[in-house]
Amino acid sequence: MAPRANWKGFLRLSLVTCPVALYPATSDAEKISFNQINKNTGHRIRYKRVDAETGEEVENEDIVKGFEVDKDTYLEVTKDELENIALESTRTIEIDEFVKRDEIDPRYLIRPYYLRPDGKVGHDAFAVIRETIRGMNMVAIGRVVLTTREHIIALEPLDKGLVGTLLRYPYEVRSEQEYFDDIQDVKLTKDMLDLARHIVNQKTAHFEPEKFEDHYETALIDLINKKRAGQPIAKKERPAAGNVVNLMDALRASLGQAGATKAPKKAKKATGQKEMLLPIQGKKPKEAAAKKAAAKPQRKLA
Repeated sequence: MAPRANWKGFLRLSLVTCPVALYPATSDAEKISFNQINKNTGHRIRYKRVDAETGEEVENEDIVKGFEVDKDTYLEVTKDELENIALESTRTIEIDEFVKRDEIDPRYLIRPYYLRPDGKVGHDAFAVIRETIRGMNMVAIGRVVLTTREHIIALEPLDKGLVGTLLRYPYEVRSEQEYFDDIQDVKLTKDMLDLARHIVNQKTAHFEPEKFEDHYETALIDLINKKRAGQPIAKKERPAAGNVVNLMDALRASLGQAGATKAPKKAKKATGQKEMLLPIQGKKPKEAAAKKAAAKPQRKLA
């Protein structure tokens, strides 16, 4: 079952319009997550919204938005006032311009979404917009409002749909100069660069994300499985940090390591990392396996 749409509205290129829905293209739901608990009772910690001065709990209907104009002085902004300044892009993604993909600075990229026709109508108009972008090898730049804020969105074809990537505004991107100005200018020899290029050539591969393994997530699963099974948790020895004495020696040693390293094994594409967790204690293996096959992967640990 497809996830719920984050946004529904219309995609418009000049006078060509079609109803569309926007879906998140990524998810962190399969990652191991923890709750905060009271170590003395084992009960989960709950948080309350309280007045910072009186310490009294505040009901949801009494909570409003406020902009801090001075220390401890706030200007209240109501929901109606925010709705009054709602933009046209709350319901329409208007394509403003087309740019080349390589002109988009990667620092401006935020997160991807899938865009598809909403319902049974408008598929022809959607296809016209999609194939026009594909045929011209361009990226369409538009605007969309998500959670009351307007975002710039870059649209490009993917299979039968579109991928829309939210972009940052210029004021959100920090200047590199304040970080890079202090980097020293150094002179590199041809031998150093040749050795470095050999290392790169030996490690060159195609981009295959299915090979990537989340080692920390795997270690978390192993830790939880061992604790549930009552096994001791051995303290892992940390490797000692070594100092690079000679850059040329380090490059030569790295070249030897790169040549001896085998290509990483392709990881099996799993439906969810949490499927690697042990079955809940007290259930028979066959019963646990049957329930696992019939239900979705558990979202929380038992």
